[in-house]
Amino acid sequence: MSLRKNSEIESIQGDEGTAIKQFFHPRNTLNGINYSIAQFTLKPQKRSKLHKLTSSEIYYILEGRGDLKIDNETHHIQKDDSVYVPPNSKQMIENMGDRDLRFLCIVEPAWKSEDETILE
Repeated sequence: MSLRKNSEIESIQGDEGTAIKQFFHPRNTLNGINYSIAQFTLKPQKRSKLHKLTSSEIYYILEGRGDLKIDNETHHIQKDDSVYVPPNSKQMIENMGDRDLRFLCIVEPAWKSEDETILE
């Protein structure tokens, strides 16, 4: 078993403009999972960089509201919404609220830097 406590996970600055806490990834989990799950925090009126991954993703919104752009579609998202992002989709997320936008990203297969391309 692997237990990860949010209060004990150090936040890092992501290349796409978000603060990231990596909860589970194959490299930090004893049972050999094939996906990764991380919590992202985006400050009010900020946005991530346009990017794409070769993996699929699911965004789950923990708090706040924003716009998630996937290819040519914009999805208005808020607390408790979830969105599937297909592999190789151009994507970015923008905080449209006046408080932090916090969300989980579940990536399958697990996120690797070489699988991500920043498009701006």
